[in-house]
Amino acid sequence: MQDLILALDQGTTGTTALALDRGLRVQGRATVPFPQHFPAPGWVEHEPAELWASVLQAITRALGELDPARIAGIGITNQRETTFVWDAETGASLGRAIVWQDRRTTEACTALKAHAPRIRYLTGLPLDPYFSATKLAWLKARMKAEWPDRKLAFGTADSFVIHRLSGEHRTDPSNASRTMLYDLHRGEWSGELIDLFGVGGIQLPRVVPNAGVCARTKGLAILPDGIPIAGSAGDQQAALFGQGCFEAGQAKLTFGTGSFLLMNSGSRLVPSSQGLITTIAWDVGQGPVYALEGGSFVAGALVQWLRDGLGIISTSAEVEALAASVPDCGGVTVVPALAGLGAPHWRPEARGLIAGLTRGSTQAHIARAALEGIAHSQCDILEAMAAELGAPLRDLRVDGGASANNLLLQLQADLSGLTLRRPALLEA
Repeated sequence: MQDLILALDQGTTGTTALALDRGLRVQGRATVPFPQHFPAPGWVEHEPAELWASVLQAITRALGELDPARIAGIGITNQRETTFVWDAETGASLGRAIVWQDRRTTEACTALKAHAPRIRYLTGLPLDPYFSATKLAWLKARMKAEWPDRKLAFGTADSFVIHRLSGEHRTDPSNASRTMLYDLHRGEWSGELIDLFGVGGIQLPRVVPNAGVCARTKGLAILPDGIPIAGSAGDQQAALFGQGCFEAGQAKLTFGTGSFLLMNSGSRLVPSSQGLITTIAWDVGQGPVYALEGGSFVAGALVQWLRDGLGIISTSAEVEALAASVPDCGGVTVVPALAGLGAPHWRPEARGLIAGLTRGSTQAHIARAALEGIAHSQCDILEAMAAELGAPLRDLRVDGGASANNLLLQLQADLSGLTLRRPALLEA
């Protein structure tokens, strides 16, 4: 009996696999982290082999004693914008992937500044190194110098995982709309943008609806051949869907490695005048549903930096108790711009800041200021969203790993004046 769905969440710092039954009850779960690589200031990379190993391990551990033959279908959600290139003929990865947080193409974006209005009109995106196009141009230049005769294929994390699972080269509208190569008005790859960014000659994935069988498993030791891959969406759009924000005006905020606020804008493509992104939320075969989005590149990643960079906590979960041990931040301010500033500022050259330190400042004050800094970043986005709508949001659905932090959510509610609604299943 095929009574399970295998859900794969391929994230920035790890891969989660969930085996769910027909009542959406979790029958198996596993999260497998993989290394991040920082070869130069502002550079962030993934080794494709390490990322793929995390996918295989997560599937194996989540299934445990469950029979893989019970899987009726696979759904995939993924970190967006991260840029993979592989050999189109052999499927072999060609070097590391450039992660969405990477800032190395800031100068390339500056050189294209005159084209920014046209790019925003076509794609709904501000010209920024966050998106895939300039990353792909950087990789093409490097790889053509090293392997001039190879035919290159490009994909974001969804395409990479689907290709490894099935051999098929696919993506969906929610991910395609984050590459800065996709024309929102025509619903197709843009030859104009491909030429502008100099990425012609690279094989792009076929864009298929978010719902519906797009490929089937093939050649995997851990799964039978023929399991349909029947759903795919970028992680933030998937969270908007998973939180039930099906009506225009409904919004969610995900606290993950970064934090991302999306509001369903329905069938209407809404250009932003407030520094937000216009993006495709999903297309399940009835035409695209759009969203307005504002993202802060560093949220949970700031807590990870407190752990790994400063060493003031040994696990991320400890930050809440440490921050709650003081009544306020003691005048300390943390600006979480470790990977530049995203919406609504779009300042890729910005860097993180700790200010207001005195002899009385402690680790607890820094921890609390870090949580406040994360919450203030969301307030910037909420203010832009309110200005776009002409009215504030009434309530906000929240999810993601860091939303388990009660102090962070209380700070967010207090600073924004909004009621936050958290689901029982944080991976919604």
